Amino acid sequence: MSREIKRSEPTDSEVILGILNGSKDILEKLYKAYFPMILQLVVMNNGTEDDAKDVFQESVIVLYNKVKSGNFELSSKLKTFIYSVCRRLWLKRLSYKSRNSGSLQDFEETLPVEEDIEQHEEKDKQLRQMEAALGRLGEPCKTIIEDFYINNKSMQEICIKFGYTNADNAKNQKYKCLQRLKKIFFQT
Repeated sequence: MSREIKRSEPTDSEVILGILNGSKDILEKLYKAYFPMILQLVVMNNGTEDDAKDVFQESVIVLYNKVKSGNFELSSKLKTFIYSVCRRLWLKRLSYKSRNSGSLQDFEETLPVEEDIEQHEEKDKQLRQMEAALGRLGEPCKTIIEDFYINNKSMQEICIKFGYTNADNAKNQKYKCLQRLKKIFFQT
């Protein structure tokens, strides 16, 4: 009877492949392997366990988005990347709450990830603006845009759903809806 040795930390490539393949199991492994380190960082620096969970979750989202974008190059250990992202997020949160007493007490090597976080926050802001603009768009435009760009429906399917005479008419309507959406988006 052979016994499997379980590693507490997944390898960096296991994590990246897991994210690319949509593995929920890999997120659990990430949490078990790296959350204690983030909990210690946050609690040592005026935070709570809930704060640590929030910061850790945000860092996983940053990692997930970078890996899914296809241009992610890991120039350090994944553990260092996650720690650096969490550290930066926690510093921002502390300065926002004006509780920062100076600098964080570090116990890990860190990476400069400020621009990654700022890009992630800017994308989030734009997505929220787009969501708000879509909400103000009205029907049938909202559904046409969602069906085509989010639900990946073909122009023929949209044509049938909305009763257009042909796919070209549906395409023209989608174009008009996009123009209206752009106008709403850039007014906000």
